[in-house]
Amino acid sequence: MTIGIIVYSETGNTLTVARTLEQQLSSQGHPVTLEQLQVTGNPRSKDQLQLESRPNLEEYERLIMGSPVHAFSLSPAMTAFLQQIPSLDQKPTIAFVTQFFPFAWMGGNRALRQMTTLCKERSGRLLASAVINWSHPRRDPNISKIVERLSQKIIQ
Repeated sequence: MTIGIIVYSETGNTLTVARTLEQQLSSQGHPVTLEQLQVTGNPRSKDQLQLESRPNLEEYERLIMGSPVHAFSLSPAMTAFLQQIPSLDQKPTIAFVTQFFPFAWMGGNRALRQMTTLCKERSGRLLASAVINWSHPRRDPNISKIVERLSQKIIQ
């Protein structure tokens, strides 16, 4: 089973979580490819950015999508990418977002709802989702728990 991790990251926090997921799944013997969305223009404005890369999702049997939260919403780059996908073809999909604030209700939940809605509208079969709170005092143990949970869900 091939797993694609599609991630947009500006500061590297979301990419760190994606790489941890990649390492976890690879160590279990699963073929995993991490693809980072690249943009030009203003990454904070969906109307002023251009996606430089569009991963070919047909190559993967399962997907993990990761994005930061921007202004209490899903990042414009991930929003633009998901809106341009014609279909996820019922692929098992996991979604996660990272946010600076310590509690998910401070924008993370909303951004995750936006991401999962876009995935479902494109016929993705959502298996799990998570909000990672970057400034939470127990960030590292929480990331470990989330990575373990998401890794198990994607290979079921």
